[in-house]
Amino acid sequence: MTTVARRRMGVEERKQQLIGVALELFSHRSPDDVSIDEIAAAAGISRPLVYHYFPGKQSLYEAALRRAADDLADRFVEPREGPLGARLLRVMERFFDFVEQHGPGFSALMRGGPAIGSSTATAMVSEVRQAAYEQIVAHLGVGRPPARLELVVRSWVSLAETTALLWLDGRRIPRAELELQLVHDFAALAAVSAAYDEEMAAILLRIVADEPADGAFGDLVDRLTRLGGVRPQP
Repeated sequence: MTTVARRRMGVEERKQQLIGVALELFSHRSPDDVSIDEIAAAAGISRPLVYHYFPGKQSLYEAALRRAADDLADRFVEPREGPLGARLLRVMERFFDFVEQHGPGFSALMRGGPAIGSSTATAMVSEVRQAAYEQIVAHLGVGRPPARLELVVRSWVSLAETTALLWLDGRRIPRAELELQLVHDFAALAAVSAAYDEEMAAILLRIVADEPADGAFGDLVDRLTRLGGVRPQP
């Protein structure tokens, strides 16, 4: 019988392993419900050794959160090519990939569970929201976004976050429908704002001019047109 010697990891490699193990456990349960003992067991090391690499439970949670936050922010990065509706739809698909992969951890993070309720964690969440905002504004090709556009984009980012949290609670609406609906929500928010402001109207008209009839925004127009033909029952 032969035995395989366990390879000794370097400090940084071990830290990254522990972060990965923690994130995997957080994907199935809230971080508040995951103990250091469980993380140590899943990593194949002792509890004291975990504390050798991370001074406390909070520091490990924050390191795991940092990786997750960077990953989530990256989901909003999209090549600035093609119609905006198609770009936003791809962003929402990647966003919901993350939500589905890290359900309990995403929920606890956004709702501010006790274990991750530090000021550092709160700052990371704010960074993700800011990164998402900046990416969307960049796609619109606006150097200095007017106040109403900022309101539209930040409201939409918040709506996507809230929608994802509600979807996790039972998943009663097909995910693909919600992804498309959120793209439509962006168009609707922009359209309402355009009705109040000439600058927003110009931005909206520029967006619409680049949209194909069979694209995501065109689909919204088609749905609204069909809705207009539905008469309420007496």
